[in-house]
Amino acid sequence: MSSTESYSHEASVIIVSFNTKDILRECLESVERESDGLRIETLVVDNHSSDGSPEMVENEFPRVRVLRSTVNLGFGGANNLAMQTAGGRYVILINSDAFLCPGALRLAIDHMNLHPEVALGGARLVGRDFSWQPSARMFPSIFSDALVLTGLAAKFPKSRLFGHFDRTWADQSEPAQVDWVPGAFSIVRTKVLEKVGLFDPRFFLYCEEVDLCRRIKRAGYEIWYWPDILVIHIGGESSRQIGDVGVSGAQIVLWRMRSTLLYYRKHHGAMAWLAKSLELAHYRASALRNRFSGDPRRKLRSRNYQNLAAAMRLAWSETRGGRTSPPQPW
Repeated sequence: MSSTESYSHEASVIIVSFNTKDILRECLESVERESDGLRIETLVVDNHSSDGSPEMVENEFPRVRVLRSTVNLGFGGANNLAMQTAGGRYVILINSDAFLCPGALRLAIDHMNLHPEVALGGARLVGRDFSWQPSARMFPSIFSDALVLTGLAAKFPKSRLFGHFDRTWADQSEPAQVDWVPGAFSIVRTKVLEKVGLFDPRFFLYCEEVDLCRRIKRAGYEIWYWPDILVIHIGGESSRQIGDVGVSGAQIVLWRMRSTLLYYRKHHGAMAWLAKSLELAHYRASALRNRFSGDPRRKLRSRNYQNLAAAMRLAWSETRGGRTSPPQPW
């Protein structure tokens, strides 16, 4: 990152990829199209893919800079690698399974230029069918976790109380100041990153953008959701390339649990224990509720909840109660 106000580009677009060659191509095509007329550099960080992703980028997108990692650095670590060499006034993070709709890049830059008090901005995320995805969120809390786990958040989405975490009660067509936005698309000021630091490397996957946004807000800056920036997001492409892992059934579950505990310990201290206890209580109660049913589907559900409880106990042990990040890649 440049340490002065003299930047070589208006924005640096950073895309992290792990075995997503075909969808990465579609992402880069959208970036190339939307970069027309803008001073944009594009960097792809390849997280040690085995599907020929970096070769595809080098052959088909010669203006894109490819950074190859010899290990899977995760989301935050890979973005950090690129941000350390990026030369843009703004850094724009885009998932490899996200595609820019017309005008997205220019709108993002214009918003940031017009609002110097904003450090980080997000887009309206939609699926390929343009169905809504959570795009403007509030910081996690034990209360909001309980609402999600119990299903109350999904049952009463229009309630300001129950729909607090994902702001499902709000008019999604209205811009809003929020706590954080998903990492599928975000634009952030380089000078703010120089002040608050890059992604915390302790988070391999999940919570890294929440942690960064919390540090940004703590430094006195604003974070905004701008619905006129439209981004199509598929979701989960990289995680689908990972195989199963023992007790949890999928590494993705352990990633989320470890990061949750690390986040709570870092920002809320002993409340990490409450976060763990809340999930364990929910899984145990759900397992017990389904255990004695004669329905094979409910018996299977009971076993799944038992596996989730075991995964949380493992995550608690591996992170020493959220105090340390296990050796990566997890």
